[in-house]
Amino acid sequence: MDFVTSIKTCFSKYVDFSGKASRSEFWWFFLFCLIVDFVLGITVFASFLSLVLVLPQLAVGARRLHDIGKSGWWQLLAFIPVIGIIILIIWWAKK
Repeated sequence: MDFVTSIKTCFSKYVDFSGKASRSEFWWFFLFCLIVDFVLGITVFASFLSLVLVLPQLAVGARRLHDIGKSGWWQLLAFIPVIGIIILIIWWAKK
């Protein structure tokens, strides 16, 4: 999956927490979100756009975890400082 297809797919399935997402779909959308945050910086529009991107990020993260046989609820590990994010990144990067 390429960059543009990934973004289109994630926005078309922005509240679809079922199914699976490939590694490329997840990481291209993750890169898109990083670019948007970096380009817009700290502005009112950036904070609004960040709110708009929350659901698609959660949905693609849950679908990515489904692809490796985990529940989407495992994303709650992100609330554990450092270790939780490291575990999630390892799982998101798995084949």
